[in-house]
Amino acid sequence: MRFRPDLLRAMIVLFNLALVIFGFTFFYLLFGETLLKSYHNRPVPMEQPGYRSGGSGKTADAEEEIVNGIHVQSGLIYAEGFDIVRGNCTACHSAKLVTQNRATREGWTDMIRWMQARQGLWDLGENEPVILDYLATNYAPEDIGRRATIDVEEIEWYLLELEEE
Repeated sequence: MRFRPDLLRAMIVLFNLALVIFGFTFFYLLFGETLLKSYHNRPVPMEQPGYRSGGSGKTADAEEEIVNGIHVQSGLIYAEGFDIVRGNCTACHSAKLVTQNRATREGWTDMIRWMQARQGLWDLGENEPVILDYLATNYAPEDIGRRATIDVEEIEWYLLELEEE
């Protein structure tokens, strides 16, 4: 008994399709749940009951030290909205990225919109006004520069005399 070439080709295509479906099913059964959970991960405020930091064995209370109004672990100013800011912002990047920047409320809004458009930041929903209030209040632009202006009149100048050989 001989197979017709067109029937053989169709059987090979069906066999390959079955292998691909079997492979995807096997991969999903092994890793699918973990991949889906990590893909849909949303930040959770760290002060929820039962929170334990990644592997240190310390409870959240042991890591909530506040010194001079600064949360020691993150470096963020401890003020109203702190937990929401820490939960949302540090889910993707270090708190240092927040503390090194200064902006108006509009500037912070622009940064959030950029992160949403370019970096995959989720919709902040009801948390957005709280986050913007916190950032605009605690990380607003400062009037001081990197250093005070030098008073040239007060400098005692001297001439450097070089000896010629």
